[in-house]
Amino acid sequence: MNLTIQWPMMLAPKDGAAIIRMSTGLLLTLLAGCSEKAPAPPPPIPQVEVITVATQTVPDEPEFIGQTEAFRPVEIRSQVTGIIKKVFFTEGRNVKKDDRLYLIDPVPFRAIYLSGKARVAQAQAELVQAEQDLARVKPLLEEQAVSRKNVDDAVAAVLGTRAALEAAQSDLVKAKFDLDNTLITAPVNGRIGRSHFYEGRLVSAQTNLLTTIDQLDPMYVNVSVPESYLLRRRRELAEHKVERPDIFQLRGVMTFSDGSVYPEEGILDFADVTLRSETGMLQARFMFSNPEGGYSPGQSYFYPGQFVKIRIKGYIRTDAMLIPQRAVQQGPKGSFVYVIDAEDKAELRPIHASMWRGNEWLIEDGLHTGERVVVEGFHRVRPGIQVSTIPYRNKKASSSERPEEQDAQKMP
Repeated sequence: MNLTIQWPMMLAPKDGAAIIRMSTGLLLTLLAGCSEKAPAPPPPIPQVEVITVATQTVPDEPEFIGQTEAFRPVEIRSQVTGIIKKVFFTEGRNVKKDDRLYLIDPVPFRAIYLSGKARVAQAQAELVQAEQDLARVKPLLEEQAVSRKNVDDAVAAVLGTRAALEAAQSDLVKAKFDLDNTLITAPVNGRIGRSHFYEGRLVSAQTNLLTTIDQLDPMYVNVSVPESYLLRRRRELAEHKVERPDIFQLRGVMTFSDGSVYPEEGILDFADVTLRSETGMLQARFMFSNPEGGYSPGQSYFYPGQFVKIRIKGYIRTDAMLIPQRAVQQGPKGSFVYVIDAEDKAELRPIHASMWRGNEWLIEDGLHTGERVVVEGFHRVRPGIQVSTIPYRNKKASSSERPEEQDAQKMP
């Protein structure tokens, strides 16, 4: 017995609506599956700002810490032992050469001087008498009226009185020197400091320091140069990376602690020949004019003992490769930049950046002329990705981002 079932004849009208709904759901599911398998559109190519590396000749002006020093710090000491009778100067004021400073009581020294004069006069009189005696006995010897011994005694008397006269004259010179030095005068122009002794005090000859005079025009600035800098500079000169004139033609620009710059340049006038073993540094000295130093206190442009910065001018770096500081990034292995190759793909490149110059790094190694370096858009760059490049627009840096030109240490 065959049983044939015809589904359309067995379905009720309400079942047809259910089938339609099931078909519609199945169609929507199929459409959703097709949409998930469609490929996503590619991301846009990131855009970065780049510079093209080029070499140039630029001034190489390292900067060091220095300390000012008076041109002539003169110690004032008494040449005689005695009591201070008078102090003529006002402490902390400018004095001129030969101005009176101290008076040591001259009375005992004047007495010694007058006594010395008297001894000289007495010795002169004795010499005259001895010479006259010799002149009388010499003719008598020819007539054999006196013995040879009388003539020899007369000659010895002349020689003895002449020696006594010379000794008396020497004592007189010393007495005159002591008397003159009871008045102490300024040996140079400058500004005098505090007096360590006043009226009524006993001072010892060449022992007690009475005061000091600092000659403030010109002024010195002492600079300590590290050994590492000297070695690097010698290597750069030997490799002709840096040129300079004669060392004593180097100039210095002085910057004070408040950032102000001294209007006149100084000249290097001394460089030590030995490194200091305790610091490993070489001492150099620049001389600056200080015309205000001859005026009244408070008007000098700068004073001894100030700490300043000295920027050395005269070195020239040839074939220098400079890139903006913001192009240099730091990683676990040191400094690096992103270089864009000929196919506009990014490459991470390790570099050796040695010094700052304004807002730029000096690149010693790692880059070549003509290569393109990313300056803006690092967050969009990964090694090997394709990029779109435009020239770097040099935006004006804020004052907080504009460091002073200085000699920097090697980056880690």
